[in-house]
Amino acid sequence: MTTSTTLQDIVSAVSGVLTDYVMVTVLLAAALFFTIVTRGVQFRMVGEMLRLLMRSGKRNNDKRRNDAPHHGSISSFQAFALSIASRVGTGNLAGVGTAIAIGGPGAVFWMWVIAIFGAASAFVESTLAQLFKVKGEKSFMGGPAYYILKGLHKRWWAVTFAILITLTFGFAFNSVQSNTVADALHTSFGVPTQWTAWGLCILTLTVIWGGVQRISRFSEIVVPVMAIAYIVMAIVIIILNIHRFPEVMAMIVENAFGFDEAMGGTIGAAMIMGIKRGLFSNEAGEGSTPNAAATASVSHPVKQGLIQTLGVYTDTLLVCTATAFIILCSGIFMEGHDGIVLTQRAIDAGFGGGHNYGSTFVSIAIFFFAFTSIIANYYYGETNIRFIHNNDTIINIYRLLVGGIVYAGAVMSLDLVWGFADITMALMTLCNLAAILMLGKYAVRLMQDYRKQLREGKDPVYRSSTIPEIADETECWE
Repeated sequence: MTTSTTLQDIVSAVSGVLTDYVMVTVLLAAALFFTIVTRGVQFRMVGEMLRLLMRSGKRNNDKRRNDAPHHGSISSFQAFALSIASRVGTGNLAGVGTAIAIGGPGAVFWMWVIAIFGAASAFVESTLAQLFKVKGEKSFMGGPAYYILKGLHKRWWAVTFAILITLTFGFAFNSVQSNTVADALHTSFGVPTQWTAWGLCILTLTVIWGGVQRISRFSEIVVPVMAIAYIVMAIVIIILNIHRFPEVMAMIVENAFGFDEAMGGTIGAAMIMGIKRGLFSNEAGEGSTPNAAATASVSHPVKQGLIQTLGVYTDTLLVCTATAFIILCSGIFMEGHDGIVLTQRAIDAGFGGGHNYGSTFVSIAIFFFAFTSIIANYYYGETNIRFIHNNDTIINIYRLLVGGIVYAGAVMSLDLVWGFADITMALMTLCNLAAILMLGKYAVRLMQDYRKQLREGKDPVYRSSTIPEIADETECWE
C-alpha cells in the first residue's frame, strides 16, 4: 500500500465520520432549533422576503436611497447575487446527480427538508453578520469570524474559522470547480485541459483584482441569467415528460420513507446524501454566505437576513429541484451513471435522445455556474484573511495563489482534495453552528424589533441603542 493510498484512506475515514454523522446531526438539530425560536421565520415572512428583494433590485443604482449609509457598499440585491454565485455551482448539477445515484430518489426529499428548515439557520447567521459588520476601506465586511470576535470575544475561535473557510472555499472548492469545468469542456468540445486551465486562471485574476464591487457586479449580471436559463430548460423537459411527473413525485416520497427502503437501509443513505449535498449546495448554516450578507448596505440587519434566506430556497427548491426532476423524468438514474455525466445523459434523454443537447448545454452551464462560484469563493477567503491581518501584500499573494489553484485544479485529480475539503467544511460548519447557537438570541430580538416597526407602518431602521449591551460592538449602526 502506497503512502498516498494510506493517506486517502485516513482522510476518507475521518471525512466519513465528520460529515455523515457529526455534521449532519448537528446541522439538522440547529435548523430545527432556530425554526422553533424564530417561530418559523422562513415560512411566515416569505412575502416580506420577496418584497425586499424586488425593492432592492429596483433601487440597485439609486445612490440616494436610505439604505446606503456607507459610500462604496454594495446593494442588498448585489449581496444576494454574490451569495447565490457561491451557492449555485457544480453542486446543483453534479452534486444532485451524485446524491440520487448513491442515495436514490429519496435523497431529493431530504434536500428539500434541509433547505426548508436550514433556511432558519441562514436567517440567523446572515442577520448576525449584518449586526456585527465593520467598515472596510471600500465596503462593509463581516461574517462568522467577525461576530465570533465581537459577540463572543473569542479571537482564537474567530481566527480558526477564518483559516478553515479560506482553505475550504478559497482553495479546495475552487480547485473542484475548475476541475469540473475542464472535464465538461473536454468531454463536450474536445477543449484541451491546459487551455481551460489557463483561461480560467486569467479570467479569475482579472475579476478578483477589481475588488468586491467588480465581483458583485459580475455576479449580479451573470447569476440571474444562468439560473433562469437552466430552470426554463428544466421546465421544458418536464413539460415534454409531464406524464411522468406524478410518478416522479411518488418515487421521491416512497424512496424517502418506504418499507422496502427501510429494510434495505437505503433510507439512511438517502437522508445522509440529501442533507450533505443540500448543505454543499445551499450552504445554510455553513458560515459562508454571511460573508456576502455583511457587505450589503441596508437600514436594518433583518432585511439582509430575510433576503439571504430566500437564497436557500432559490438554490435548492428551484435549481437543485430542476436538476432532480430532469434526472428522474429521464428514467436513466439506475443505469450506473454518476455526477455530471448522469445530468448530461438525463438532459439528452429528456429531449428524446439521439442528440448531445445535454453535454453541450451542461458544459456551458457548468462554466458559468462554476466560474461565478470561483469568484464568490475567492471573496470569502479575502474577507477572512483581512480579518486575520489586513495587509494588501498578503491579499495580493492570496490572489495569485487562488489563480494558481484554479489552474492546478483543472489539470489534477481531486479525490484527495475532496476528502480534505469535506473535513475542513465540516469543521467550519461546526464552528459556525456553535457560534450562532450562542448568539442567536440577538437575531431573535432583531426580528422582533423589525416586525414591531412593520406593524407601526415604518420602514424598519435599526440603531445600536436597541440592544444596549452590545452597542459598543455594533459600530455600523450608530
